[in-house]
Amino acid sequence: MSSLDMTPHALRARPKRGSVMAGKIKVLLSKLGLDVHNRGLITVAHELRDAGMEVVYIGNSLPREIIQAATQEDADVIGVSSLGGAHLTLGNELMEEAKKQGMKERIAFVIGGVFPPADAARLQEIGFDGVFSPGATREQIVSSIRKIVSGIQGPKT
Repeated sequence: MSSLDMTPHALRARPKRGSVMAGKIKVLLSKLGLDVHNRGLITVAHELRDAGMEVVYIGNSLPREIIQAATQEDADVIGVSSLGGAHLTLGNELMEEAKKQGMKERIAFVIGGVFPPADAARLQEIGFDGVFSPGATREQIVSSIRKIVSGIQGPKT
């Protein structure tokens, strides 16, 4: 079994495919902005991989870079992590860029990290489909992503 490479890498061009239709959910993960506290995100990446999802980790990125990477990778889910306090500002920029690119209707957006509990509702208002605070379990994260993706892309046939 190959190990999960958690080193940010140069994006590679690849043919488009429907990963959900192929049976795997493809999740693009990134640290939002310049926040370098990545241990939690790396743990989540391993948990998603162990749950059968394909994971692409791009390291620290700004909203436009995340959207570009998701397009190149044909991702089903964009997951970002924030512990540095810029979750509302950069999260809003991410959702605005996704709307401009017409991605909001076809890709699930989730965010996790450490932020005030009151900000979770605001993150959902700006467009995040899932918001995870510290203590979220593997089962909560995996089942939420599966449910969100199935609602966006419909049942498999």
